[in-house]
Amino acid sequence: MIGTDTLDRVIGADVYDADGTKIGTASEVFLDDQSGNPEWVTVKTGLFGTKETFVPIREADMTGDGLRVPVTKAQVKDAPKIDTDGHLSPDEEQELYRYYGVGGTGQHSDVQSTTTDTSRTTTNTGMGAGVTDEVGDTTANTTAGYTDTDVNRHGTKGHDTSGPTTDDAMTLSEERVNVGTQQVEAGRARLRKYVVTENVSQTVPVSHEEVRVQREPITDANVGNAMDGPAISEEEHEVTLHAERPVVEKEAVPVERVRLDTETVTEQVQVNEQVRKEQVDTDGITGTTGDDRR
Repeated sequence: MIGTDTLDRVIGADVYDADGTKIGTASEVFLDDQSGNPEWVTVKTGLFGTKETFVPIREADMTGDGLRVPVTKAQVKDAPKIDTDGHLSPDEEQELYRYYGVGGTGQHSDVQSTTTDTSRTTTNTGMGAGVTDEVGDTTANTTAGYTDTDVNRHGTKGHDTSGPTTDDAMTLSEERVNVGTQQVEAGRARLRKYVVTENVSQTVPVSHEEVRVQREPITDANVGNAMDGPAISEEEHEVTLHAERPVVEKEAVPVERVRLDTETVTEQVQVNEQVRKEQVDTDGITGTTGDDRR
């Protein structure tokens, strides 16, 4: 059972369904105007937590892992799309009751209606236990350490100059954008080698022997050889001819080394985001002082 004393543990906790499957992250808790008990929790779902959905918290429990709610992840996924920025209207709450099959708390005193309504609770520094009830409740209430006597004329609990338990100033807050970077995989590069065949043409000089007939006259120097042998006879001479031919030999030799490397290139990316801030307005002030006024 979730009470107002455990709201600081609920906000920001992981939310799991009845089967133990993670749904998302708890963002805000809405209190019932009549009982002051937690009635709804908004759960941020989706890849980047951009979707926020109402989930009943009345029968939820805090475990070691986070918040366990009595619904399924599929129910949360298909839940009615209701704006989480502001007060939950009676019609919107009745739609949620019908969808999840849970009952409301009945009629109670409210500023604008007598049907069951809830209000959002937020955490804020300097606001006690961080619970803000947007609608005044005349019944006994002990929300986050406040009693029914702590409700000021505006119907709010917290730092209000008209409240009996606050100081003489109010705190203004604003949202600030903290932008960082995240390392993600942007693509892949691959280096591979393959074999291609090409023709290489090269000229090589080669030589060969050819036969030719030499004739020489009979002289005193060769007459002896010419007269050696019979005067008339048959004879045959043979000579072997030689020639060169191209010889091709291939060998594989390393010519270059190739590797993949990365370099970091920095570029400027503009990020646009909406932020909220609180401003103060005055009513019934006729004089001015030297203080800073907004």
